[in-house]
Amino acid sequence: MRRCLWSLIALALCAGCKTAHSTTPAAPVTAASSGSLSANAGLPLPPGLDATAMNSAASPCDDFYEFACGGWLKSNEIPADKSSWSRGFTAIAETNEKTLHAILETVASGTSTLKTPYASTLGDLYAGCMDVAQAERSLKEAKRELATLLHTQTPKALANSLARLHARGVDGFFTFESTQDARDATLEIGEVDQGGLGLPDREYYLSDTPDKKSIRDAYQKHVQAQLLLWGESPKKATADAATVMVVETRLAKASLDKVARRDPEKVYHRLERVGLKATAPAFPWDVYFKEAGTPDFKPLNVTHPPFFSEFASVIQTIPAKSLETYLTWHYVESRTLALPKAFAEESFRFNAKALTGAKEDRPRWKKCVALSDGMMGEALAVPFVEQTFGQNGKVKALEVVNAIEASFEKDLGTLEWMDSPTKAKAVEKVRKIINKIGFPDSWRSYDGLVASRAHFLTSLGNASAFEQKRVLSKIGKPVNRKEWLMSPPTVNAYYNPPLNEVVFPAGILQPPFFNKEATYPVNFGAMGMVVGHEFTHGFDDEGSQFDGDGNLRNWWTEGSAKAFKQRTQCVKTQFDDYVAIDDIHLNGGLTLGENVADLGGLKLAHSAMEDWVKAHPSSSGTGYRYNNEQQFFLGFAQSWCQKTRPERMRMLASVDPHSPPSLRVAGPLGNLASFRNAFACPAGSKISRPAAKECKVW
Repeated sequence: MRRCLWSLIALALCAGCKTAHSTTPAAPVTAASSGSLSANAGLPLPPGLDATAMNSAASPCDDFYEFACGGWLKSNEIPADKSSWSRGFTAIAETNEKTLHAILETVASGTSTLKTPYASTLGDLYAGCMDVAQAERSLKEAKRELATLLHTQTPKALANSLARLHARGVDGFFTFESTQDARDATLEIGEVDQGGLGLPDREYYLSDTPDKKSIRDAYQKHVQAQLLLWGESPKKATADAATVMVVETRLAKASLDKVARRDPEKVYHRLERVGLKATAPAFPWDVYFKEAGTPDFKPLNVTHPPFFSEFASVIQTIPAKSLETYLTWHYVESRTLALPKAFAEESFRFNAKALTGAKEDRPRWKKCVALSDGMMGEALAVPFVEQTFGQNGKVKALEVVNAIEASFEKDLGTLEWMDSPTKAKAVEKVRKIINKIGFPDSWRSYDGLVASRAHFLTSLGNASAFEQKRVLSKIGKPVNRKEWLMSPPTVNAYYNPPLNEVVFPAGILQPPFFNKEATYPVNFGAMGMVVGHEFTHGFDDEGSQFDGDGNLRNWWTEGSAKAFKQRTQCVKTQFDDYVAIDDIHLNGGLTLGENVADLGGLKLAHSAMEDWVKAHPSSSGTGYRYNNEQQFFLGFAQSWCQKTRPERMRMLASVDPHSPPSLRVAGPLGNLASFRNAFACPAGSKISRPAAKECKVW
């Protein structure tokens, strides 16, 4: 239910737009739509802005994305091992990755003096991952491991097998974890959710469009190729790949779509353990839960009961051998990094051709850095935070966050569509928001995690089992409100409705989003928009269903809810009209929450910037080429400069709740009078929406 600024599936968003951007080189500021731009051309650029990123020959009032990013778009190419490249997210992630790499190389050497209590375990996990020779001889060991985990002859055997596979990080049929009870925010309960698909989304199995059909065909051939490498005969691999498609298609048909999953009511069904058994009686749930290490728990949310009814039907109507085939495939796919290089090459071939468009596979060290961060993120974060962010960074970032929070409470009082009872509850909720900045107050324990550099395959399973045990052990216990759901090096931010918290990891609190040397207007435009974006998630169509304590309880009056929906319909229509790539339009329903958050976040950040400069005159960005208002909007836009490969654009247009970066800039700006005033945009300029179509929510 956590709401993120950035898609977790990729750290990459589409930059495609219907109109191609100019390739005119960046040049000194010339006359654009505002005479003040040329008048100040001889003044220095404000710290935090990049002159080479701009195309000053473009009109800010016609295409502000090109004006702010045109130079960057012309001079930057997407690295061969990436599906996208941005001045913000991916560039920061690349820098963070190098820092983490250096840390891991140091701890793996055994001579580390870094301040992390788990240096030895972390070093062994990373070193084992980097052992290419070990991976090349791992096939027999992997087959032995799978033989101990997988038995499907009887329902009881299948239940035990699924529990063991899930614990070792193998996705099959569904997921089981702990979660905060949506209606009792103090309690952790169990949750089973739909899963088991190898393609990004259910629509990849169900859509009849030519591109989806082509990807399905490519996926089936990919499964076949991997099973050939696993040792199956060509005939068996062909048949088994078809079996995998049959099973996954049935699961896809029963899955809830992404737009529906945005509604928290549609994914909350606290049936308890007894209710799940009644929904899917063909599966021995008690056996599964006992093997998973949770034999006695009762509180359980079943996100989408029809999925589990179909799961029960699948295991009854599909032969045990076919179920074994399906789970074998998911085991193989989960162990690609620990298997011979040919498996990784085939995985890259499929994903690059069908989904990402990347030209080269990522170097092994990058994959091992990502794995280490995923498995032991808070241990790795201790030296990372010390080297990159520190306590001083947290203090400065809090200044921006607190200013945005004050701006939001001020904004609530001006909203015409929100009635007084709802405003009172909104103020109560905003005052309860928890701000988590940079890194946790206390670090997670990894006591008991065993990693061996001589047996990476085993270490991989051990790390997954360790994390699942930690997660499942929370069921039935009070919620830990100090826990972080992202590691500090992550380049992202999120709002979590059940905890009523906004979280900004140290990973994102770096230039261009947060620059300690930048002017305050630039920082408010870049980081302030991120902060405001996350704040508004607490009060949108999802956040409004959770009160200030995190309980799923709609505190809006019917009138306010209706008025909000009417205003957000404007945003949906606006983005439905945008083309992401080729003839593929954005899904305004899927991207609605993020688009409304972008619009609200930018408005809040601008208001906070104005108030800050008034209260702190010495922080005004005067004496520079651009005034405070212009610095703000340029700081915002330059943090979203990005290029994305066409294959990746097409996939994200189907599954990503975020709009392409070019539209995350143009979309909100077209609705803001403050932007038009900042650049003296004339009536009828291309970026401005007609007054009758202007969207106003926050």
